[in-house]
Amino acid sequence: MPTEFAEMAVSNLRDTTNFGWYVIPLFFLVVHLYVEEIQRRNWSVVFAGLAYWGMDWFNEIWNSLVFHFTQYAPVWGVQGNSAYKILIGLNIEISLMFAFIGITTAKTLPADKKMKILGIPNRWFLGLAGSIGCVFIEYFLNAIDVLTWDYSWWSRGSPIPIVLFGYLTFFMVSFWVHDMATTRGKIIAVTSILGFDAACLVIFGGVLGWL
Repeated sequence: MPTEFAEMAVSNLRDTTNFGWYVIPLFFLVVHLYVEEIQRRNWSVVFAGLAYWGMDWFNEIWNSLVFHFTQYAPVWGVQGNSAYKILIGLNIEISLMFAFIGITTAKTLPADKKMKILGIPNRWFLGLAGSIGCVFIEYFLNAIDVLTWDYSWWSRGSPIPIVLFGYLTFFMVSFWVHDMATTRGKIIAVTSILGFDAACLVIFGGVLGWL
């Protein structure tokens, strides 16, 4: 039987009645950010941002599948007002946010991949710092019940899984794509990530109706 939070999260899934016009300028702000980097031919940053965004979609898909198969709760759910809730743990505002975070974080990477920060390779340091920072924000969102957790192993009392699988994988895949030697390699990596996400959405969502 679904938890109270899960039932609330499902109740307005893909409901357009709460649409807000603020989404349109937010969308074009994100587009503008990517267009600027494309004009500069800064392909490493562009593809790193897309990789980060694609990894979030992967997480959101498996999170929805957890709810489908357990009929108890997703690992995380989103509540509150949203212009459009895409999946049980993802709304349009969150999706735009992740597209923004990915490209912004990539722009902060030192050119020297071997440089260390406090004795830690800079990619790992920035990935861990970014992940921990994001989890602290999630703690606040959870405290006001707009981001809900129903499992003890994914909660304020158990932050390590959230740090590792909720964010660190995003950052490290994004940095890996950023540091690839060739643009062709970046294109293949990002196309693979987004292509897999798209296939899952079509099969599990469009065909099977599990999402």
